[in-house]
Amino acid sequence: MDKFTCIVADDEPLGREVIETFIKEIPFLTLVASFGDSVEALLYLQNHQVDIMFSDIQMPKINGMELVHALVNPPVIIFVTAHRDFALDSFDAGATDYLVKPVRFDRFLKAVNRAKERVLTSKATTRPETKPDRIFIKSEGRLVKIVLNEILYIEAQGDYLKIVIPENSYTTQATLKSMDEILDKQLFFRVQRSFILNIEAVKTVSGNMIELTNGKSIAIALNKKEEFFKLLGIK
Repeated sequence: MDKFTCIVADDEPLGREVIETFIKEIPFLTLVASFGDSVEALLYLQNHQVDIMFSDIQMPKINGMELVHALVNPPVIIFVTAHRDFALDSFDAGATDYLVKPVRFDRFLKAVNRAKERVLTSKATTRPETKPDRIFIKSEGRLVKIVLNEILYIEAQGDYLKIVIPENSYTTQATLKSMDEILDKQLFFRVQRSFILNIEAVKTVSGNMIELTNGKSIAIALNKKEEFFKLLGIK
């Protein structure tokens, strides 16, 4: 039997608990994460592939519609809400189904089966994976949109990353590895353990030192130099 991963995003603990309980009753569903904070759900989905998301609509910070629109490759969406007024908007956002609280199990199962078919159809259609062109990060208590090709460099600072763009920089809790996995390998290069840089931001290279367009100098690891030069087109 195929297994389908899913997450729940709902700021109401009782509503979240009901959906979690229903998920556990269905053998082909696997709950991988549950969030009472829509921002945390967004950050999770930027780094993890999930088949189905059950999401409330009215949530603080960002609502369910905004959460879906912020994702480049969203999972199959089932909205779960106490309000009937958002049905049309939810389907415009690409939702597979729209459940009104309190949710009955038979109605939940019907929505899940519909979502399951949509996931299978999507997986059967061979399409190249789309790399995101922007991400959202949590920095100083707010959600910040980062356009990836505007990044000059990213520096690891313990459990945090410093992301530098022209005229600004942001600090967020994340790993360099998680960023490396979503960045375009033709544009970004990890020059050493603590730095990833945008090759379009390279101004000069002297010995093992790289100067960027903003004046920042970064040393490149010796075992990375040949690969880096090849990426720059230097023989």
